[in-house]
Amino acid sequence: MTTTTPAVTTAILPPRRLIARTLGTPGAVAGSIILVLLVFGALFASLLSPFDPNATRVCPRLAAPSLTNFFGCDLFGRDIFSRILHGAQLSLAVGLLTVAISLIAGTIIGMVIAFLGGRVDRIGVRMLDVMLGFPAIVLAILIVAVLGVGAFNAALAVGISGIPRIARVIRSATLTLVGREYVDSARAVGASQTRILRRHLLPNLWPIVIVLGSLDLGTAILSTATLSFLGLGAQPPTAEWGAMLSAGREFMRYAPWTMIFPGLALFLAVMSVNLVGDRLSHVLDPRASGHV
Repeated sequence: MTTTTPAVTTAILPPRRLIARTLGTPGAVAGSIILVLLVFGALFASLLSPFDPNATRVCPRLAAPSLTNFFGCDLFGRDIFSRILHGAQLSLAVGLLTVAISLIAGTIIGMVIAFLGGRVDRIGVRMLDVMLGFPAIVLAILIVAVLGVGAFNAALAVGISGIPRIARVIRSATLTLVGREYVDSARAVGASQTRILRRHLLPNLWPIVIVLGSLDLGTAILSTATLSFLGLGAQPPTAEWGAMLSAGREFMRYAPWTMIFPGLALFLAVMSVNLVGDRLSHVLDPRASGHV
């Protein structure tokens, strides 16, 4: 007869209750509305944008905002409103890809070195400390310098630069779990290390992973936009908020709308994600919610 160990229940609330509690403050509601609008605009950019984002001479060069061109036009006569909508697709997608890279790699590394302990943990922590010694944006620039410029490489660079911090947090959380009775019971009945990690540790780490992802998404969007602003991310004529800010900085005095509207879109995206992420961190905080 085969003995099985019970899976540990996760601390995540049921979806309906989680959404209700997340929307429990005015800031979270405002952030959610803005975020939904941005995502809606990104998904349906082709239908909502009045012009092709890369079409030139659809209006006079550096034309001011009007009823035809809501956000004005850039140096090449391209409609800024259309470019912002299409830029949302790339900016949000790159931000999500960046967070996914950091979370997946950081969670695996943090769990494994904490669970194995001993020399593996000591060496792993020292390596993480070395990587944390570099500012994240500097490390991302170094990685882009090796991989080459481009939106995907920028996302990969920012994602890699975020791994050490995620791994550190997950390692600390895992260390508080490895000595629990259910882990000892799983070992006693012969459960493999992979099974213990997947069935007993990871479910209890999910709330922390979700909170880290929600809080890091805003930083990821801003960091990838920064690389594009520096010319290391999305390349012309691709519509991307950071690249649009870079292209418009020369005309800030004469045509400020070329920077104001891309900057406003970036600000709203980061602010909305941070508002929702901050509220989510309170909802999923075990000390506040009473969950293990």
